[in-house]
Amino acid sequence: MISVTLSQFRNQQSDYIAVAQREPVEITSRGVGRRAVVVSPEFFDRAMQALEDQEDIRAAAAARREDGRNSHDDLMRELGF
Repeated sequence: MISVTLSQFRNQQSDYIAVAQREPVEITSRGVGRRAVVVSPEFFDRAMQALEDQEDIRAAAAARREDGRNSHDDLMRELGF
């Protein structure tokens, strides 16, 4: 990951967005430190999918630990259907 200041990012925005297609770009600001990280849409999609997968794994593990079974209606509500 490369790190640039906010003013560097502002001055060369299109260049750093191009870099972000290959690796994350950390944007820092004096006195505040890390402000943002710019990533490619593909990286973002993979990260979000991984987080959702982890949430599903935790929910499945919790369901296995529960005594009893979930009804179909409970499962549909939990999944937002």
